[in-house]
Amino acid sequence: MRNNIIFDGPESQTVERDACGVGFIVNTKVGPESRTNSVLTKGLTALDCMEHRGACGGDGESGDGAGVMTGIPWELFKDFKSDDCPNPGVGMIFLPQDSSKRDKVKKVIEDVCRQNELTVLGWREVPVDETVLGPAAREAVPSMWQLFVKAPKRLKDDEDRDGFERTLYLVRRRFDVEIRRQGLVWDGVEPVYVASFSSRTIVYKGMVQSCVLPKYYLDLQNPDYQTQFCIYHRRFSTNTNPRWPLAQPMRVLGHNGEINTLLGNVNWMKARESAKGTTIASEFDIDEEGMGGDAACDIRDLVDKDATKKIVEECNTQESEDTLEPLVDLSRSDSANLDGVFELMCKSRARAPCALMALVPAAYKDEPSYEANPEIVDFYKYHGGLLEAWDGPALLMFCDGKNIGASLDRNGLRPARYTRTEDGMVYIMSETGVIPGLDEGSIVEKGRLGPGQMINVDLMTGEWKDNLKIKSEIASAHPYGQWLEENTKDIGETTFTSEREYNDLEATFLQSSFGWSLEDIGMQINDMASTGKETTYSMGDDAPMAVLSEKSHPLYNYFKQRFAQVTNPPIDPLREGVVMSLEMTLGKKESIYKVSSKGARVIQLSSPVLSSVDMEKIMGMDSKENGGFSNEKLSTRYDLSSGPDGLEAAVKKLCESAVASVMMGTEVLVLSDKPEKGPDDMTYIPPLLAVGAVHHALIEAGVRMDTGIVVETGAAWSTHQFACLVGYGAHAVHPYMALETVKQWWNLETTQKKMDAGRLPKISVEQAQANFKSSIEGGLLKILSKIGISLLSSYHGAQIFEVIGLEKSVIDVAFKGTTSRIGGMTLPEIAMETAAMIPNESTEKLINYGFYKPVARQEYHANSGELAKMLHKAIGLDKTAVGDKREEKNAQNPGKNAANYDIFKKSLNEAPLANIRDLVDFSSDRKPISIDEVEPIEEIMKRFCTGAMSLGALSREAHETLAIAMNRIGGKSNSGEGGEDVVRSKTLDNVDKNGHSSTFPHLHGLKNGDTSNSFVHQIASGRFGVTPEYLVTAKQLEIKMAQGAKPGEGGQLPGPKVSEYIAGLRASKQGVTLISPPPHHDIYSIEDLAQLIHDLHAVNEKAGVSVKLVSSIGIGTVACGVSKAGADVIQISGGDGGTGASPLSSIKHCGGPWELGLTEAHSALTINGLRERVTLRVDGGIRHGRDVVMAALMGGEEFGFGTIAMIAEGCIMARVCHLNTCPVGVTSQKEELRKKFPGTPEHVVDYFQFVAMEIRELLAHLGYQNFEDIIGRTDLLAEDKINNNRILKSKAVDVMPFFESVPNTEHDRDWLYAEGGVRKDSIVHINQASSDLDRKISSDPDVKKVIEAGDGRVSKTFTIKNTDRSVGAMLSGDIARAHGNKGFKGDIDITFEGSAGQAFGAWNLASNLKVVGEANDYVGKGIHSGSIVITPPPEHKFTSSEASIVGNACLYGATGGDFHANGRAGERFCVRNSGAFAVAEGTGDHALEYMTGGVAVILGSTGRNIGAGMTGGIGYFYDPDNMIDANLNKEIVAKQAVSSGSAAEVQLRKIIERHVELTSSSRGRELLADWDVSLTKFVQIYPPSENQNIVVSETVEANSKFRLSAGSFDGDECFLTYGEGGDWNLATDVQTQHCAD
Repeated sequence: MRNNIIFDGPESQTVERDACGVGFIVNTKVGPESRTNSVLTKGLTALDCMEHRGACGGDGESGDGAGVMTGIPWELFKDFKSDDCPNPGVGMIFLPQDSSKRDKVKKVIEDVCRQNELTVLGWREVPVDETVLGPAAREAVPSMWQLFVKAPKRLKDDEDRDGFERTLYLVRRRFDVEIRRQGLVWDGVEPVYVASFSSRTIVYKGMVQSCVLPKYYLDLQNPDYQTQFCIYHRRFSTNTNPRWPLAQPMRVLGHNGEINTLLGNVNWMKARESAKGTTIASEFDIDEEGMGGDAACDIRDLVDKDATKKIVEECNTQESEDTLEPLVDLSRSDSANLDGVFELMCKSRARAPCALMALVPAAYKDEPSYEANPEIVDFYKYHGGLLEAWDGPALLMFCDGKNIGASLDRNGLRPARYTRTEDGMVYIMSETGVIPGLDEGSIVEKGRLGPGQMINVDLMTGEWKDNLKIKSEIASAHPYGQWLEENTKDIGETTFTSEREYNDLEATFLQSSFGWSLEDIGMQINDMASTGKETTYSMGDDAPMAVLSEKSHPLYNYFKQRFAQVTNPPIDPLREGVVMSLEMTLGKKESIYKVSSKGARVIQLSSPVLSSVDMEKIMGMDSKENGGFSNEKLSTRYDLSSGPDGLEAAVKKLCESAVASVMMGTEVLVLSDKPEKGPDDMTYIPPLLAVGAVHHALIEAGVRMDTGIVVETGAAWSTHQFACLVGYGAHAVHPYMALETVKQWWNLETTQKKMDAGRLPKISVEQAQANFKSSIEGGLLKILSKIGISLLSSYHGAQIFEVIGLEKSVIDVAFKGTTSRIGGMTLPEIAMETAAMIPNESTEKLINYGFYKPVARQEYHANSGELAKMLHKAIGLDKTAVGDKREEKNAQNPGKNAANYDIFKKSLNEAPLANIRDLVDFSSDRKPISIDEVEPIEEIMKRFCTGAMSLGALSREAHETLAIAMNRIGGKSNSGEGGEDVVRSKTLDNVDKNGHSSTFPHLHGLKNGDTSNSFVHQIASGRFGVTPEYLVTAKQLEIKMAQGAKPGEGGQLPGPKVSEYIAGLRASKQGVTLISPPPHHDIYSIEDLAQLIHDLHAVNEKAGVSVKLVSSIGIGTVACGVSKAGADVIQISGGDGGTGASPLSSIKHCGGPWELGLTEAHSALTINGLRERVTLRVDGGIRHGRDVVMAALMGGEEFGFGTIAMIAEGCIMARVCHLNTCPVGVTSQKEELRKKFPGTPEHVVDYFQFVAMEIRELLAHLGYQNFEDIIGRTDLLAEDKINNNRILKSKAVDVMPFFESVPNTEHDRDWLYAEGGVRKDSIVHINQASSDLDRKISSDPDVKKVIEAGDGRVSKTFTIKNTDRSVGAMLSGDIARAHGNKGFKGDIDITFEGSAGQAFGAWNLASNLKVVGEANDYVGKGIHSGSIVITPPPEHKFTSSEASIVGNACLYGATGGDFHANGRAGERFCVRNSGAFAVAEGTGDHALEYMTGGVAVILGSTGRNIGAGMTGGIGYFYDPDNMIDANLNKEIVAKQAVSSGSAAEVQLRKIIERHVELTSSSRGRELLADWDVSLTKFVQIYPPSENQNIVVSETVEANSKFRLSAGSFDGDECFLTYGEGGDWNLATDVQTQHCAD
């Protein structure tokens, strides 16, 4: 996959990504007895118990990687020890298999060691058994050797061996340099990899499965292998080609996660190293006076203790290729790069925990737990100004031989559970229960790492240090707070001026010059200035790509934001903003390797958006009394008369000036395109080009860390533009023209009239500017969150974009490292496009270019009202045929017309260029054939699908009509997010002669035999309507990882569209806006996606599982991971997909063309031997047969139709979907508008038949009988020279090299079929997914008997372990298939003893499940009824209310049922709970997030951000320490005390009583024992929708009822009724034996 244009980009993004399970075991005792073989064997057992978190290669046997890091097992190496060398350095080295090559490499290594005074004691061939390896691993396996060296004699005073360790570290980095220098690289493959080289630690790892590791490395079976600690790691890679060095642990880290900011981190580390001393690598570097210059840094001596300390702290070790291998390199994985930087920091001034605190900081701001430890906050604030965070989801195990510990990133998505025992052992792991046989009676503590938390064990003293202790110890080492107070300058709160800077004529001229369109003011500025929020829009992006557009575009429009999917999670900026920050700093960045007060000397910015007042403050800080921050402003304007070639010269001059200025001491560099005196005869360097070019020029000059860059521009007004500027190097932006435009807008007469009439908020001009600033900040947070980045300082310079339409020379000037795969605009062409925007000076009005909404004679839009009319004419749809006139109008309608379809088709084929597929044509290798020889349309239409448009976004009429039509043609409809009415699974048999049915009285044109059940049922992040019955009535289950119109974001349904019917399906509140979380709660990594796929296969084995992705660079490696995770179908959506509601910038600037994504995914799957495992589906702007055939040639097997399918049933492209005002009732929930819906299933069928007939014609033209024969045949594509000549802007666009790089599958067609030679879409080929235990339960005769009868009782007991996953899901599926959600009347009681694996009780239906032990993440995921109880074993000695007993995201998407945990839950408890009644004795952060119903009772402490996005349900919190205020998200919910005698008190007490009864909870007993006092310490939280709920309001009337539990199995609920005497009585009329009390 390397060196292929399809996969152009950093290898960590395009070739391979990974995730894993990780943990460590350590004995805190010190001395000889601390080292035992038991530590190793337990570590290997734990590794084996996390095998399901890893994966295997394409051969199904070679693991993606497993390994251990331990202390050095000296007993195995006695032959290399001596009295004068008790602790030699030990290198674990991967060498070539070829003996002659190996000997050459070994000699080089020995020579390097001797040159650096390391005495070579000998080599040891590591005993291995290669027969246990899989075929692919065996083919790539290195020869394993250990090298032993004695410390240099000069290191006599090195008792702690730190000097020796530094020498080993530096010498190891010499090996690669010398090997390359001597030409010992064969076939481009690195001949040597040093897994470890240390006198303290050693790493055994390889491309093997967990259980194979000790079978391969025979040392690991040796009872003499003794160690104090063991870090273990199991890897899940998206790639299938084994690369032994990528297995983990690395040299100091075991990493579970992904670094989202890698490109920026690497660039900044290069800049940081360049800022260090110039190196002397050889004698030739010394000048005449024997010195190497003023900043010389001698890195020739790698032995002397002081010399090596200076090297790691002060010398440039990145660009010393003659001496040391580079510190960072984008060809390495993210884990390897982080490991390299972390290792260097550990070798310099930092202790391991200190280095990790700086590199992966916690979200310290407003963190309640740090209130008593301000020194920790000061530490983080100091290092935040010094070092950009390595940001992304990460569980990190670290060990430098002196400390061992673990740390979690600020979001805390990765699970990390730990256990401490009486004998001094500490166990931490991704899953609890991986150490079997632990005596529960010996456990003193069970805990978990929360977001940003760390634990540490000092291996020298054995001291255990929890989060606050280790961090306070580290933070107290220096007076960070004092340094900050004395040196940091803060510009303070932003203020604005009301005075206009330009008159309207001048403003219009400048707006035009900078590329503004009239709709930018009418849509964006209007919304942003008035509401402080970004514009919401709908229907997707159907305009041409910028490079193909006939209109001038700002340079930003050639950049697509990248986003997180599968391998890492997006973040939730709306509900979890507490972990995010937009703070930036200006000034010189000091060294991260030597801490001093200078590091605090920066200008602090709370936001990158600056006003003119802010600019004045910053420029005023150049005086000594204000900090002495020298600044200079450089103009980016140049003479228009210099022509197209003038841009290149202007950029060069600007970069030279910038470098010279910074070298002279400028600490704040301002790049300004502001004209000195209003309009002039100048043009300008586009600000994005200017900042990118200067940023990279400063890096190359080694002075980037010496200055901050501020961009002062008139060409920045949207969130995407600000993100681009910051992403390519700007620390801050002063958008002078945008702020001027806000003032201009505010002063408009129409604006003031709207304010006076109440149509706009009444605000001041200053507030309008503040609103604009807030909207940009909110948009930036959303853009950051989409790629999973929390800090703008980490996004800064990270270049997380894909370029579409710029030539390589432009990339090399300003955007180095950014992917651009189809060529495009050159610098002269950019200059011409920029100049074309400049109007004549008399321009009084901006042009409306129609980039968003179609405007006559402006930007082309594919989905126009005219297109809709043409299609309606072709299929015979009359939009006026509604109501009383329907029958009459339809009788007069001539019906479908093939000639009119030809007109529709021709309009698309001859339209302006818009997409990549417009630039290619067919070039067959065969002669045409008769159309009679081509397969029939019925077979072709089976490949058609409709898009995942939810019921809610669409009306019932539109949604059901599409489903019926697709079922008629044998295609696949998709429910979208939001559930589906069970009535839709019925087949109609009551349709009258007029096509009406009483089952669906609102539909027309029905036939007996019709069904409106969607083929595909979607599972999205909101989990709306996902119940057991919904899951088992699907033929395919789709996991929505991303949506084309807004990848990285959750769904959005405006409140007016949440009707009573929609709210009922979604278990939400009528009229309340529904916003889904981004996809991160249980699908935030490859191994967790694999778990969800496992869950779905367990509940419905007859349904395939599809995963919906969105096109972006790197989607190929993501698709490989999804395939290995067990998906049956992978859907690739284009970024131009439609949507019911989305932020405008997401629609326009995120997500790539499906042509690139589909081709990349097909190619990667083919290269990795995975193509036969999955069906590829594609959608996004597919409108006619030519699109389908193009997609097929690029690898598509199934094809999704979205917006065009809506047009086929009546949509007229009014583009008001988000407003609930669709004039033809397609996207409205208003009854009066729904009556105007004109479509019938027949109209949709007619459209698809036309498309299929067009495909037959194209197949005949190509000479192919069967559609499947053209799938993946990119060799049948050729450049469309006519269309390429139509590109007006650039002659450098060339898409053919991309398509010519696709693997040729002309003769290899086996991948089209599953095993047995059947079509992949005809079977579910990934099956048997449930655990053996789940299958054992479902096949139990007694259980089966009760399910078949629908009544009766059965009780069972089983042993459970962590590898038993999704237990209960298969049972729930069996019940749902037999009885639906509500029909089962029996009792199934099952008790489990042990540690339950992930997703225990998923989608539980009607069963009572109990675990005596503990459980992992996702307990009760989607529970619908029945109960789940988790309680510790009776012999436990720890305090259960303080112990973690269940993991993260428990009850995610619950729709009912009861849950009781006698212990603490992890993060995100009860997220999206819409009906469950739950009790836990403490939670982590983000509890009750997005809750829409049910009740949660928390009997212990919580983390922060409680109730974020909670729109329904009730929460009760025991709060004796008055922490609820600090931890509550008050945006929506309110709180109140629980009054004595109130309904709330009765509900709370009864729930706690039930909790004690079920769990024997000590905490519950204590509270009930002193109830009057306990009650005063409870707080109730609730959203506005619950104001009238009897347990919230003070008003209680006779016969009022409220619930005590989630409900009984037949749907009845357990109530108390308020009687006339004022007592609460059991409501006997609805009670059954299943009620809670």
